[in-house]
Amino acid sequence: MASVKDYKTILKMLVKEPAGLTGLIIVSAFLIWSLIQGSLELISIYTKNPRYSYMLLPHNPFAINPALALHPPTLAYLMGTNGEGEDILSRILYAIPRDAFVAIVVVFSSIVIGAVIGILSGYIGGWLDEIFMRITDAFLSLPALILVIAISVPLKANYFGVILGLSIVWWPTYARLFRGQVLEVKNADYVSSAPIYNISKARLFYKYIFLNVIDPILAYATLDLGNVILTYSTLAFIGIGVTPPIPELGAMASNGLSGLPEAWWWPLFPGLTILLIVMGFSLLGDRIQEILMGEVMY
Repeated sequence: MASVKDYKTILKMLVKEPAGLTGLIIVSAFLIWSLIQGSLELISIYTKNPRYSYMLLPHNPFAINPALALHPPTLAYLMGTNGEGEDILSRILYAIPRDAFVAIVVVFSSIVIGAVIGILSGYIGGWLDEIFMRITDAFLSLPALILVIAISVPLKANYFGVILGLSIVWWPTYARLFRGQVLEVKNADYVSSAPIYNISKARLFYKYIFLNVIDPILAYATLDLGNVILTYSTLAFIGIGVTPPIPELGAMASNGLSGLPEAWWWPLFPGLTILLIVMGFSLLGDRIQEILMGEVMY
């Protein structure tokens, strides 16, 4: 069975199999572009010079040109233009870092919250376990999308409101995963003997429990990043979390429906981008999970 510490082994196994390699390429391209473009957008805000935010893009994503409205894909506009003459490819590339930021923040916060609740619940047990798990069950019993909407709307349903809403409802699965892993290891010799050596609770929970149960959770988190992006795009599709004129993939696909059937490229390319990103995380996450769980020989 591999471990996340054996990153060289994991990487070697990923590149040997087409599905794993495909997922790795898609996710790497997505994250690298998000880092580069996101940094440029931050620089443009800091310098108050918007040109930095689109210096690597084919066109200014906010340039409205009625003369080019619903222009089909050409060499100059590879994915065509929307109803206002804005370049769809440039708007997609501009929107990608926001999806990456949402996914990373939501999954990271869910791991932190889930680790605290799941480790305490699994290790201490008793009435604390009962309270934590009933709260977790209450969250899991409600559809995540509906719960996010209910939380986000009072917060004006803006970008950061949606991030907060997703973070609030996304942790229960991680709490369950951590609890299940802790129940498997808490009676192991290296855990049960830790108090004999006067090891603090904080060190016990982190070094002896957290680090020994994190592997399957990280594998699930890789796949879950795609789930967060899909949920966020769905919310944007129905108009939640969108701050015009800033582009968002789900909102672009939604707006593009008004151009069908003539302007088929308007909703198609943002939708395909979402599909490609989610597929990349799914392929990579499944493959990493197989490697970490020892289902693949290496």
